[in-house]
Amino acid sequence: MAVPSASLSTRNKKHFLGVPAPLGYVAGVGRGATGFTTRSDIGPARDANDVSDDRHAPPTKRAKKKEEEEEDEEDLNDSNYDEFSGYGGSLFSKDPYDKDDEEADAIYEAIDKRMDEKRKEYREKRLREELERYRQERPKIQQQFSDLKRELINVSEDEWKNVPEVGDARNRKQRNPRAEKFTPLPDSVLARNLGGESATSIDPSSGLASMMPGVATPGMLTPTGDLDLRKIGQARNTLMNVKLNQVSDSVEGQTVVDPKGYLTDLQSMIPSYGGDINDIKKARLLLKSIRETNPNHPPAWIASARLEEVTGKVQAARNLIMKGCEINPTSEDLWLEAARLQPPDTAKAVIAQSVRHIPTSVRIWIKAADLETETKAKRKVYRKALENIPNSVRLWKAAVELEEPEDARILLSRAVECCPTSVDLWLALARLETYENARKVLNKARENIPTDRQIWTTAAKLEEANGHIQMVDKIIQRAIESLRANGVEINRDHWFKEAIEAEKSGAIHCCQVIIQYVIDCNVEEEDRKHTWMEDAEMCAQQGALACARAVYSHAISHFKSKKSIWLRAAHFERNYGTRETLEDLLQRAVKHCPQNEMLWLMGAKSKWMANDVASAREILSLAFQANPNSEQIWLAAVKLESENAEYERARHILGKARAQCSTRKVVMKSAKLEWCLNNLDKALQLLNEGLKEFDDFPKLWLMKGQIEEQLGQLDKALETYNLAIKKCPQSVPLWRLLADLERRKNHITKARSVLEKARLKNPKNPELWLEAVRNEMKSGGIRDMAYTLMAKALQECPNSGLLWAEAIFMEPRPQRKTKSVDALKKCEHDPHVLLAVSKLFWCEHKLTKCREWFNRTVKIEPKLGDAWAYFYKFEMANGTPEQLEDVKKRAIAAEPSHGENWCKVSKDIKNWCLSIEQILVIVAKDLPTPI
Repeated sequence: MAVPSASLSTRNKKHFLGVPAPLGYVAGVGRGATGFTTRSDIGPARDANDVSDDRHAPPTKRAKKKEEEEEDEEDLNDSNYDEFSGYGGSLFSKDPYDKDDEEADAIYEAIDKRMDEKRKEYREKRLREELERYRQERPKIQQQFSDLKRELINVSEDEWKNVPEVGDARNRKQRNPRAEKFTPLPDSVLARNLGGESATSIDPSSGLASMMPGVATPGMLTPTGDLDLRKIGQARNTLMNVKLNQVSDSVEGQTVVDPKGYLTDLQSMIPSYGGDINDIKKARLLLKSIRETNPNHPPAWIASARLEEVTGKVQAARNLIMKGCEINPTSEDLWLEAARLQPPDTAKAVIAQSVRHIPTSVRIWIKAADLETETKAKRKVYRKALENIPNSVRLWKAAVELEEPEDARILLSRAVECCPTSVDLWLALARLETYENARKVLNKARENIPTDRQIWTTAAKLEEANGHIQMVDKIIQRAIESLRANGVEINRDHWFKEAIEAEKSGAIHCCQVIIQYVIDCNVEEEDRKHTWMEDAEMCAQQGALACARAVYSHAISHFKSKKSIWLRAAHFERNYGTRETLEDLLQRAVKHCPQNEMLWLMGAKSKWMANDVASAREILSLAFQANPNSEQIWLAAVKLESENAEYERARHILGKARAQCSTRKVVMKSAKLEWCLNNLDKALQLLNEGLKEFDDFPKLWLMKGQIEEQLGQLDKALETYNLAIKKCPQSVPLWRLLADLERRKNHITKARSVLEKARLKNPKNPELWLEAVRNEMKSGGIRDMAYTLMAKALQECPNSGLLWAEAIFMEPRPQRKTKSVDALKKCEHDPHVLLAVSKLFWCEHKLTKCREWFNRTVKIEPKLGDAWAYFYKFEMANGTPEQLEDVKKRAIAAEPSHGENWCKVSKDIKNWCLSIEQILVIVAKDLPTPI
């Protein structure tokens, strides 16, 4: 088969054919050829007047001479020097810097950088050594005197006061020679020249008037005072009148300068711009250049006008912007800026002119309506605008807002015809129509906009509002199906927002149905529980309680045996729901999770708080059947009976509990009940029996020792505590009680030894350190030992707010603020430190700050009873009855349980029946006022 010649020529064609020659290429240069010109280059013929081709002609003498002159006139000034190119680039002008040079420089630079990295570590090490050697040879003044500065802490306050003041060691000539020679002009000289006559010399008899009564110096006169001052004022007024008369000019009975408004006019001439004038000139010049170069660029005109406006030249700004409008009549930004700069009356004319040039600009029409003051005129403007721009949704909305409901409905019916894709217009029309017409409007809207969810949700809310609850479920179901069929993704966040909006509008059933249909969308099986709990919390935070309740209901229906979901739902109902909803939920919860003790206890407590003790007992009896050996249920039953003064029933329950479920807490509660009822022998008997079985439970030892102290058997109590710390060496309260008992028996050294041994057994314990410090303070020993112990304690426990709070008030008053700053740096959010700072502000009578810091303290730790007690005492002394009552309510709701002063009252066996409110009042009354 023959191959066509054309295809052969194409296949054998060289790759360089048809490609332009490289830069500087000369044909045949490899064989020694040079560039030349032939007859064919010149052409067949030339006229005598043709310009000769001097491409290869030798340079003339004149050209050579000119080049030499240029080389001689080379500018070698420093301002013409460039680090890379040299002087004006003249050094390498004959040898240009091309790509090869650039590549070579990059390679050399990379090599230098690599070599520099290899030597970097050695070089830095040598620099550090040289710097250390230099610091050792020449230390700073601050380092030389550091030891002396540290010794300044030992300087007492009296020594500070006795430090002598630094005097001026200079001689008189060096101090201020001019200040000693300065003599002010006396008033007598001014008084002598009040009449306007001029004097060429000063009377030597007049001198500086002495202000000291009864002292006269030779050469000085004492003026009368009031005469001189009065004449000086008259002279000032005379001089001002003369100057005003000189600058005023009478033209047909009118003066050019108004004497009364003279100063006012001067004030108006002060420029309002405080920047640099040179910057303004440069900006004005640049903007002028832009305007002249490209006059059709609107931002340049706007910037120029604003520059003049900023500098106070408003009229120049108006002229500039109007000129820009003439050149660019189709720029709405320019017209709007011009209307802004003009006064209201002129602005209307400017906007009217702009409308003629740009009748389809929505912004200009809205500006025109804004300039009108009457509603009727605004309506007229908007209707004129809608004639020119009938498809502008923004204009329709603005026009509808100005109309009455009936006129708005007519206007909206026209609007949806002009803008059929605007959801807001359809929904607004549906709200103004009757039920039947609204349904028709929404159906039309759905036909025109099949991809919008708001139309469906509005239809569902409409049906619910008219009592058609069964239709809501169908509408939402059809909405999900229709949107999916039209390719719309079901976004959970958007639908949850719709549900929240539905709840806020009162459509409770609609929001619940929405959540029911979208809660499973795009959620993996393993993430359902976590995601649904987050959804419920989000709804609760936004106040959508019905939505949150719907989420919990859906989660419970899928996870019926999940205790955590039931508990979360119960806490939600306790915080946001009613007692009936909580009890209903708990009844369903215990059916599905009968082994969960917390659900039973919450149900019993709810009945008990409602004073329905019989129902609470019934719930607890059912809980016993489901959990026969549950310690918590036994103790809850005991608490229920004891709180309701049914002590025999409580004893009976505890007896059964010890027989069936003998735990350390059951024994402790049994002994405590007998202790509270003042049956101390029975309590000791129960404690001794319990300690045989639970000798490692410190609370039993604590109770036994305290009962023995109450009976006055201090030696027995001491023996009990000594035995207890061997069995429970990690119990800090036992060590503290033992040390306190030794101190009360006046065994100070023994108490100190006990606390030291306790710190060895329990290192880095702030409570033991605090007890040791207070032991030194209470025993009347040397206070320096207490300060030393506190310093050691803060070294071992630097982040203990308990220690820092004590350290603040151990300092003298002037140094407490500094100590509090250090405490806040170490433990910023510790409630004990915040409480100490609050008390510090109380001492300084800064009541507003004190209240603010008290609020901060109880917010960080609402269980700290001492903070509530101090807050209550503060409001008793400085607050209103409303503020005092508010603190009391918040404290009762917080149910505080710890705090040194709080526990002294709440754990006192005499106060075991007191409520939180009663304990709060007692603790606040016993607290000392901070000083």
